[in-house]
Amino acid sequence: MVILAKFGALDLGVVLAYFGLMIFIGHFVSRRKTDAEGYFLAQRSMPGWAVALSTVATALSVATFTGGPQISFNGDLTYLSLNLGGFLAVFVVAFVFIPRFYRAGTVTIYGYIDQRFGETSRIAVSCMFLIGRLLASGARLFFAAIPVCLLLFGSYDPTKKQLILAILIIGAVGISYTVAGGIRAVIWTDSMQICIVMGAVLLSIFLLLHKIPLGIGGIVDVLRQPTLADGASKLRMLDFSTNPSHPFTLWTALIGGTCMGLASYGVDHDMAQRMLTAKSPLRASMSLIAAQCLSVCVVALFLIVGLLLYIFYKRPDIMGAAAPTDPLLDSKQVYPQFLLNHLSPGLVGLAMAGMFAAAQGSLDSAINAMASSAVSDLYWPIMRRKGREVDRSSSSSPRLAVLGMGLLLILFAIWSVFRYDSKKDTILQFALGVMAFAYSGMLGVFLTALLTKRGNGATVIGALAVGVVTTALLQKNIYPVWTQLLTGKPHELAEFWWLPIGALLSFVVCVAGRPRRPLVESAFPVILARQS
Repeated sequence: MVILAKFGALDLGVVLAYFGLMIFIGHFVSRRKTDAEGYFLAQRSMPGWAVALSTVATALSVATFTGGPQISFNGDLTYLSLNLGGFLAVFVVAFVFIPRFYRAGTVTIYGYIDQRFGETSRIAVSCMFLIGRLLASGARLFFAAIPVCLLLFGSYDPTKKQLILAILIIGAVGISYTVAGGIRAVIWTDSMQICIVMGAVLLSIFLLLHKIPLGIGGIVDVLRQPTLADGASKLRMLDFSTNPSHPFTLWTALIGGTCMGLASYGVDHDMAQRMLTAKSPLRASMSLIAAQCLSVCVVALFLIVGLLLYIFYKRPDIMGAAAPTDPLLDSKQVYPQFLLNHLSPGLVGLAMAGMFAAAQGSLDSAINAMASSAVSDLYWPIMRRKGREVDRSSSSSPRLAVLGMGLLLILFAIWSVFRYDSKKDTILQFALGVMAFAYSGMLGVFLTALLTKRGNGATVIGALAVGVVTTALLQKNIYPVWTQLLTGKPHELAEFWWLPIGALLSFVVCVAGRPRRPLVESAFPVILARQS
């Protein structure tokens, strides 16, 4: 039976106010008439600070909302070191990728691939993006429903009906304002959502500091103690291990983190789309750098929450009479459990709004980016090949595409509900990591296009295929098998190495091809990309 366990009228009012605000913003910005390109690019008129906030909201998800605290609760702060590579990546994207994309003058970044390698390559790369983003964002929506069910229904083991209801609530509101206002609505609602998320996490830190009977200095002293299995403290930020199976080492941060940043911001239109809405390439670049700085702060706050929750739940010797009475059932739910059981009425609603904001901040951008790629990279070229005229002055096709992509994401998330098995979750693990399959080949293709004058349509297809195959061979359930056959001893490889290896091999394949037509830097007149 579905019940709102600790969800009172005040909490419900806070959540409904959040939903109403998101829908109002979406429909308010929709009053401005626009054509298809304006619907997807907002006439390249968005302020840089809003683009930066929206970028952070898109990068943030419920995986960060719940997974960030879990990482530091169980381990240390080495996850934060991945941002070292992230900073290297954003500077490359800001000053190499973004100016080229603006000069191309196309609706999506995959239009640049058309200019370099031809329309078939553009369609292939776009299809790779659409498939990867559908599976990854659909699975992300499903996993967002799990902690939402904990807060909404007080259920640590939610039923299928509860999960489906949570998915429908998250999806319906996100689709509503995204269909109405396009990328403009996405950016403004994202900006509001990241503020709500940061408010929720700062409130959590304040409450935990109030509940823990130690000052900040005492808390730091406790966390400095060598409590981890390898003798390190929970405040360790850099792991200098050379073991390739360790996920958060300095080397995975510098190499894997850089490649992941290049792929996320430079070849994934889900992230890159909002860069194209800024008033100029310079402002887009500055907003990306600002977003990376803010992202580090947000991730650090979630990791701090996990450290404080470690003392709160795992150190009764410190908590004394203030120790929590609710037993910790699963570290994956440690933060939602705290929010549910230790917040007063009204604050639970704020926490729920923060959870919804984290979920919808990644959902709305995904469906808008997928719709823009489906329309401009697939629908328009197919219509041209058939000799039909495309009406770009209307936004009806883009709105239908957004609605369709949103429904597809919801359907995949619901399908995941019925296929999910907590003991055998390989399907969803694949879905969550599927962007690594797409990223490897796509990053190799974009690096070839941006850094060389080589490559052609055939090697683009080959590079995409090599990326998929390489990533498949590096999976945790496959890599040890063939290394056992080759060396007599199974080896393990952290997932952050998959992308660098796959992208390198894809680049080698793509760059091997000779260009079959003159290199064209821009095939379209640049009307909107004004230099500031």
